Amino acid sequence: MANVPWKKWSWRNLVNPWLGVDWFLFLLVIAVTVWGGITIHSVQLHDENLNNWIQHSILGGIGAFIALLLARWRYEELLNWHWIVYVGTNLLLVSVIFVGVTAQGAQRWITIAGFNIQPSEFAKLGVIITLAAILNNRGAERLSSVFQALGVIALPWGLVFLQPDLGTSLVFGAIAIGMLYWANANSGWLILLISPVVAAILFHVYLPAWLSWAGLMFVIGWRTLPGSWVSGCGAIALNLISGGLGNLVWDLLQDYQKNRLILFLDPDLDPLGGGYHLIQSRIAIGAGEMWGRGLNQGTQTQLNFIPEQHNDFIFSAVGEELGFVGSFGLLFLFWLICIRLLMIALGAKDNFGSLLAIGVFCMIFFQVTVNVGMTIGLGPVTGLPLPWMSYGRSALLMNFMAIGLVESVNKYRQRTNFFS
Repeated sequence: MANVPWKKWSWRNLVNPWLGVDWFLFLLVIAVTVWGGITIHSVQLHDENLNNWIQHSILGGIGAFIALLLARWRYEELLNWHWIVYVGTNLLLVSVIFVGVTAQGAQRWITIAGFNIQPSEFAKLGVIITLAAILNNRGAERLSSVFQALGVIALPWGLVFLQPDLGTSLVFGAIAIGMLYWANANSGWLILLISPVVAAILFHVYLPAWLSWAGLMFVIGWRTLPGSWVSGCGAIALNLISGGLGNLVWDLLQDYQKNRLILFLDPDLDPLGGGYHLIQSRIAIGAGEMWGRGLNQGTQTQLNFIPEQHNDFIFSAVGEELGFVGSFGLLFLFWLICIRLLMIALGAKDNFGSLLAIGVFCMIFFQVTVNVGMTIGLGPVTGLPLPWMSYGRSALLMNFMAIGLVESVNKYRQRTNFFS
């Protein structure tokens, strides 16, 4: 009799908790994490005092374990806790102001039990959870819902911007735009939301383009907002004054942030200062050519010509040591991850789960795009890490937690076929 319960438990109870988990997505993330550990070890091979690759590997294992635990937990429970998550997120960001640790010109970290924690990283996931809960029932078909969502994200966005952390504040914007679009917000409204930024840039680049853009915003405001002509006039007025508003925002930025935004256009203006990262990164990637110089063999990498090559500029090391083939392979893995996130969002059983998955997709896609664009000279240096590749304890754990929630969405969906 004692053997009967054991026979019933041994196989079914072991397998059932993991049915519905997207193992393909999970293994893709593990593969990128392992690749990141190997690359970090390579770039710090000749420095025996640095063991960042070991920390990356250990935290990757912890993160994977957390992700699997979250995959078993019903994500719908967050609907009852999302305001607590939101308050906790903002309290952590506020704590940075009072007890934060300053490094590299920014105050972004707090010390807990001897470890530096970056609350702005976990705030990304907190914002995704909160927006998904808010948009779950009402969607974004009404302007009131859009304004409510923007009002909620405004507080953590402002706290992050003041640290200052321009890169993460841009991630917040990408998450908000993507989730509002997924919740059926009018595309014209979303264009109007980002229009002042575009207008401010065009004002300083080419005045006729700025005027044309303002005219286009009049048409969009007239066609999509209540009040037609009045709304159109308000839209064009906002974009016409955005040049002056752009100068105001510009003055709020730190000097190093201004250099990052300017020097990517011509890093040779300051080759030994703000443009140094970009110049060395392009040299490294170009030197890799088709097949790369080989693991542990890159000259730019091994001689430490590239600052932060274990962190924000880790893609440069991949480009030099593994060449175009290795770089394309890494981007292909990220592409597969994003495709799976989209498919899970489409197959979710409810709006909340779908919005969670699309929020994580927007976060990952935006960070990969900006980070890779930065290393090849197509964008400014923003300080955004490459997910699961770059060394960074807070970012690594947060990304695994995000994948765990998406896995929960996939596990508890109505459909069970793998590719649907």
